[in-house]
Order: sequence, then C-alpha cells, then structure tokens
Amino acid sequence: MRRLRNAVIAAALVSASSLGAGYAQSLNRPLVIVAEFDGIIHPISAEYLTQTIDEADASSADVVVFILRTPGGLLDSTRTIVSRMIASRAPVVVLVGPSGSRAASAGFVIALAADVTVMAPGTHMGAAHPVSGTGESVDDTMAEKAASDTAAYVRSLAAARGRSEVLAEEAVLESRAFTDGEALAAEPPLIDFVAQDLDDVLRQLDGRMVTRFDGQTSTLRTANAEVRRVNMTRRQTFLGAIAHPQIATLLLTLGMLGLTIELWSPGVILPGVAGGVCLLLAFFAFQILPVSATGLLLILFGLILLFLELTVPSFGVLGIGGTISLVLGATMLTRDTIPGIEVGLGFIVPMALGCAAILLGLGRLALRSQRQRSVAGEAGMIGVHGYVREPIELDATGYIDVHGEIWRARSERRLAAGQPVRVTAVDGLTLAVEPSGTQAHEGEH
Repeated sequence: MRRLRNAVIAAALVSASSLGAGYAQSLNRPLVIVAEFDGIIHPISAEYLTQTIDEADASSADVVVFILRTPGGLLDSTRTIVSRMIASRAPVVVLVGPSGSRAASAGFVIALAADVTVMAPGTHMGAAHPVSGTGESVDDTMAEKAASDTAAYVRSLAAARGRSEVLAEEAVLESRAFTDGEALAAEPPLIDFVAQDLDDVLRQLDGRMVTRFDGQTSTLRTANAEVRRVNMTRRQTFLGAIAHPQIATLLLTLGMLGLTIELWSPGVILPGVAGGVCLLLAFFAFQILPVSATGLLLILFGLILLFLELTVPSFGVLGIGGTISLVLGATMLTRDTIPGIEVGLGFIVPMALGCAAILLGLGRLALRSQRQRSVAGEAGMIGVHGYVREPIELDATGYIDVHGEIWRARSERRLAAGQPVRVTAVDGLTLAVEPSGTQAHEGEH
C-alpha cells in the first residue's frame, strides 16, 4: 500500500509538472492577429483594418497580418489605414494573396507602407495613378498636382521602409504594375519575400529582424504562434456590400423608380416605402463612394422622360430618350472614381432596360384602368342594357330588369314587354331608357 501510494503521488507530481510546463508554454506562445480583406478601399474597409490593429494593440499581439486583395479605392481611406499601420505597436505584415490576386492602386500604397510586404506566387501590385475623386473630369494642371502629391507620398513610404523609391514613383506617375518576381528582383526590392500562404509567411517571419517606421528594430517571433482571425462585423459586411458602385447605382435607380410610381399613383404605399428605403441606402453609399453630379442628373432626367412617355403622345421618342439617359447617367455616375471598379455596360444596359420596361408597363396598366368606364354609382349605370318587364307607355313609367335588379324606368317611346333597352340617364331611383337594338347580355338583366 505504501508503495502504491508513493507511485500515485509520483504520477500526480509528474502530471502536474507537465500541465504546468504546457500552461507556461501556452502563455509564452506568440499571438498573431490576422485580417483578410477582399474588396474596395473605402471608409468601411478602413474602419475594419484599423479596428484590427486596435484589437492587436489591446491584445499585445506580436504581429498583425493583412491578407489583401483589392482593385484599389479612395486615397483618403488609404491614408487613414497607413497612418494607423505606422502607429501600430505590433509590426504589420501585408500578404498579397492568394495566388492570382492583386493589390492595385490603393492596395499598392498599403503594401508599400507595411513593415513586411509579402506576395504570393502569381500575384501583382502597382498601377497607383490617382484619378478624380468626384468622377468629374479635371484639367491637366490639377491632374498633375494630384499625381505629384501621391508620388511624393509613396516615395516617403518607400524610403522609410527601404524599398525602391524609383519604382514606387513609377507606379504612380506611369501606372506601372509589378509581378511578385519583378517586385522581389528590384534593387532595392519592393517586397521582402514570396510565400505560398499564411503558414509559409509565419514560418519565414520567425526570427526576422524588421525596422519600424521610426527606425527602431524588433525581432519577430512567429514559431508555434496562436493565430487569431478578425472578421468584419455584420454591420461592416452589410455597409461594405452597399458601398459597391453597382449596388449603389441599382439602389438609386430602384429608389427613384419606386417614388415615381408612388407619386403618380398615390396610395399604393409599397412602391413608395421600398423606393424610400432604396434611396436612403443609395445616399449612404454615395457618401462613401464619390459620384458624378452629371451622372446623377442624367438618371433623374431619364426617369422623368419615361414618366412623360406615359402621358404625352411622343410615339416612343421620350421612352427611348429616357432609356438612353439612364444608360449614360449610370455610366458616368461612378466612372473612374475607383480604379478598376467602374460600372460596366453589361450591368448598366440590362438595368436601364429593365427599369424602363417596369415603369412603362406599370404605367400603361394604370392608365388603362383609369380610362375604363366606371362600374359603380350613377356613372356605372349609364349605357347598361336591360329589358322591359311590362309595357311602358309614352311619357309613363314602368319597370325594367337591369343587373338582376328591378328598376323603375321611363321612356320617350312606347316600349313593349321583353323589349331590350339601354339606360341613358339616372334621375334618383328612376332610369331614363331608350330602345336598344342590342339584346341584353346574360348577367345584365
């Protein structure tokens, strides 16, 4: 028994020692915060990426990794992200991946500003020439000023990170793009290394010494790291989806369409409510995505022309003009505001034709219903056919069957029993009738 007790105590001590060592080891594991972003750089995406760095700072993470693929975005949002990256307590790593992805325009600036920049095989980045933020054309002087300002910005980032200032400037002024091989082979290189995926990145990062933006150096520890992924909140996901130019354009068109139908046919309610919601969502999206005022006015003008087509005999001219105006307005609405994300004709033309068909179709149905003869009240009795129940003498009253009801009637002619008649006027509860050559239809008696 004594030996058994000693053995149990020894086993317990060994187990406790192992658990304690494992717990200590888990406490010493480095923490890596990972955010994966695929989309346009705008205020919602800037909020997501900066909040990821905030969480990394609060968690005392060792490294922040952005897995980035983007066609570009707004320069103001890009500057917000870069400023937060520079102020991050933990080094920030940008991975352009997976293979086949790109980090164009604003994405190139973000990758350039990272403490460590990595590209997956088969990816590319660059083409960071700035465009108008309002969608309107600008003169050559203003365009040159914008390009020079952005070029100076990327040169400063490249210099602080020890990357090629010449190639960074060419990406802005000449819209150059670079493959992973070209970026790594540059002198000095634009990226630090090429990696297949996140695991490969962490393996190559372990033990690497990086120089921060302020000149301080730190050695990265990523071996056996705890990887914690940060996803967009539901709010950010929803608002980010609305902020896409195609979705925003569709919401704007549907909103105007719904309000037009509601104003034309008050009381329908559903088109007005749905149109108002779509329009408010579109206005929110356009606070994020700069739009062309000319494009917005063309869309509104097109809807007005489609509305007039229903009321003015134009032989289709107004309808065709309205559809063309919708197409031109949607084309110009977000054109060149975000590089690579302009709304294509493959989306615009079907949308414009669909809206025109809906408006004209519903409008013609409404006009047809308004032009139909009333079937209620006195107006609904005029022209109705019936037949005489008993002979009616000249300027006398008798009784007729109309709509399955017996009505008192008078006529300026003598009417025989069973003779078909037609109602010409209503005087209180007495109908004025005249002989009718048309036999009363079943259901009108």
